[in-house]
Amino acid sequence: MKKRILVLGINCLPELTGIGKYTGEMISWMAEQGHEVTMVTGFPYYPNWKVQEPYKGNWYKAENMFGGNLKLYRCPLYIPSKPSGLKRLIHESIFFISAGFVVFKMLFKPKQDLIFAIAPPFHLAILALFYRFCRGGRIVYHVQDLQIEAAKELKMLRYKWMFDILFSIEYFILRKMDFITTISEGMMKKVGDKIPKIITFFPNWVDTETFYPLPERNLIKTKWGYSANDYVVLYSGSIGEKQGLDSLIRIANRLKKRQNIKFLICGTGPYKVELMRMAEEAGLRNLTFLPLQGFDVFNEFLNMADIHLVLQKANASDLVMPSKLTTILAVGGLAIVTANPGTTLHDVIKEHGMGVITEAEQEDLLADAIVEITENDYEPCRINARTYAQKYLDKRNILPEMLDYVSDLNNHN
Repeated sequence: MKKRILVLGINCLPELTGIGKYTGEMISWMAEQGHEVTMVTGFPYYPNWKVQEPYKGNWYKAENMFGGNLKLYRCPLYIPSKPSGLKRLIHESIFFISAGFVVFKMLFKPKQDLIFAIAPPFHLAILALFYRFCRGGRIVYHVQDLQIEAAKELKMLRYKWMFDILFSIEYFILRKMDFITTISEGMMKKVGDKIPKIITFFPNWVDTETFYPLPERNLIKTKWGYSANDYVVLYSGSIGEKQGLDSLIRIANRLKKRQNIKFLICGTGPYKVELMRMAEEAGLRNLTFLPLQGFDVFNEFLNMADIHLVLQKANASDLVMPSKLTTILAVGGLAIVTANPGTTLHDVIKEHGMGVITEAEQEDLLADAIVEITENDYEPCRINARTYAQKYLDKRNILPEMLDYVSDLNNHN
């Protein structure tokens, strides 16, 4: 049965990384299935923290896609070039207000059956509650990132009373939701600790037909300016302080005598200029920077790398499930993941033998792991990664199951 679905989220297509990637793929899939989807979102800015072309200079903007099944309402928002805790708060608050006007207009249009609120920003769910109060519908609160905890651990806000207010608003939201979903077992437990409700597992997915292993990986390297004998160590994604990427500068410096190990940092973000300055000061010839690669070459680009880095700070390693990991697994990539014992990341990778784990924020261990991989055969890990992606992460399984679950009138929290 076809449904009318309203989705509220600050990030969306055409963003290629992070939450926007998954939200964009979800609404596109729903529209392809014939559902009438309305997305209230911002203008694409992540991970550059700059509005992408051709969206600059717009106030409100409406877009129609998939033969009218998908309507996008883009709302104006403040985008700080260097996001601090306070600036992010302003950034999200302005979007909340501008999106509120669109949600208000939606009250006078045909009733929506389902309302998805994508967190962060966690407080967007208040707009979903407002809509449900006026028109009905069921709310799915999908937690991609435990935003308040992450802000607290990373000391993004200074005062305890600020966090007290945020946690009390979050508790109010959680209490009122019809469904609460999140992306990892660790996050299910953390959300479950906040409130005694059913928390549903809705993992980030991957299209295993779009992303897959390619033969002759070493020959692909030559297209990107490397020798077939080089070991390419790739970090691809957002470049912010949360990732702890300054450690890569020091590791590249430490391993510069091993001339066959090449580091590549690919992406954009507020911290990139600082990293480039540090690399230049250290005179590193074994480290290259590239912008985020386009969708058309991304499968080949990921296949080219021998080692993929999924770096987390110790205090964030179970609060955030890295979105990049699903794609790495799909291409049969070998990932070094910095995650401490007891975290979801650590346990899943160890259980399925699909990567190398090192303790978070331990540069020596990370450097040693890189060297060890270049000297040993890790092909079984690559095979296990691809197998896991096909079995547990394929979007052709995850998205239909999720939509069936929240559509079933017998399921209600």
